[in-house]
Amino acid sequence: MRIIAGSRKGARIFAPKGRETRPTGDRVREAAFNLIGPGFVEGAKVLDLFAGSGAMGLEALSRGASHATFVESDRDACRAINRNLDKLELEGATVLCQDALTALRADARIGTRYDLVLVDPPYRRFSSLQNALIQHLPEILAPGGLLLVETAAKEEPELPLEKRTSRRYGAARLTLFE
Repeated sequence: MRIIAGSRKGARIFAPKGRETRPTGDRVREAAFNLIGPGFVEGAKVLDLFAGSGAMGLEALSRGASHATFVESDRDACRAINRNLDKLELEGATVLCQDALTALRADARIGTRYDLVLVDPPYRRFSSLQNALIQHLPEILAPGGLLLVETAAKEEPELPLEKRTSRRYGAARLTLFE
């Protein structure tokens, strides 16, 4: 895996070992940022929920995001994110090694807002998480913000936000809400 664009373009990144984490591939990540649009990420405050290797948030930082918060419950994945941040010498990042829903509730409670929210839970868990996500995702999205959800290609996320687009890329579906 590598960073697709920005200040760290071409840099290889670490992924956690094992089968528990499914890193978003280069092609899907490139498609995701094309959907988000050029220039939107620059200066943005980003939340990477279910961060895994951190590839999506790292890509956002490379493209000029002012800050990225990575939320991941797996300890090995958290170590991989920290290794990637050190290797790429990226600043403006917070790594929270905790349950994504716990972090989401905490942000909603204190009024934290993000310009870009990236949600990529394990595909097999999305349908069971959707109702919990619905409760807090709209609260943490800043006015004019975007929410990108990656699911299995067959799954169509439904959230109480305006859907901008939904596209399939191999085994993945990217759905962009505003």
